[in-house]
Amino acid sequence: MPLHFDPGEAFQFDWSEDFAVVGGERVKLQVAHIKLSHSRAFLLRAYPLQTHEMLFDAHWHAFRVFGGVPERGIYDNMRTAVDLVGRGKARQVNIRFLAMTNHYVFEPDFCNPAAGWEKGQVEKNVRDSRHQMLQGMPDFPDLAALNVWLKQRCIALWHETAHGTLPGTIADVWAEERVALMPLPVAFDGFIELSKRVSPTCLISFERNRYSVPASFAIPA
Repeated sequence: MPLHFDPGEAFQFDWSEDFAVVGGERVKLQVAHIKLSHSRAFLLRAYPLQTHEMLFDAHWHAFRVFGGVPERGIYDNMRTAVDLVGRGKARQVNIRFLAMTNHYVFEPDFCNPAAGWEKGQVEKNVRDSRHQMLQGMPDFPDLAALNVWLKQRCIALWHETAHGTLPGTIADVWAEERVALMPLPVAFDGFIELSKRVSPTCLISFERNRYSVPASFAIPA
């Protein structure tokens, strides 16, 4: 049964792994896909990892491009959002992810395990974007240039693609849906705070790398 979504009601989110040539090297990227469920307007953004910081950044840019925030977001049970999957719809939501949803004032809605059809629009978007956008992309000097290109290509496709259910293009229906979106606040501060032990040589370890810190932070030998 097809699902009906009112204007401003929901968006769907998913990640994909794809490749691009950035800075002269072919690199594997994590691509965030965010799609409005009513108008089907969508945005892609590329990142090196699927960390909290990058997840939060993807939401901010999507809401900025869409012109507002829908009432709820539909997700799978990704580790950056769900700490524990319970019975039925019971979820232990990650505290940082919940802080982000509270900041933008939308309700997170998580799919049942192995039920990708519950966010079928964005699942289809992942498949379609590979031949519409990601295959045969030009080379880019850096990730910022790639994301500018992705945004421009997404918006161009809104104007080129018929909505399929409602009259007009995706862009036409988005223009009507935009007025139903909640106002966009300032960007959520997606920093992650961690406690680290400083070595006597003024180093800390983070994600398999070592970084120097002021000598006053060091533990005496």
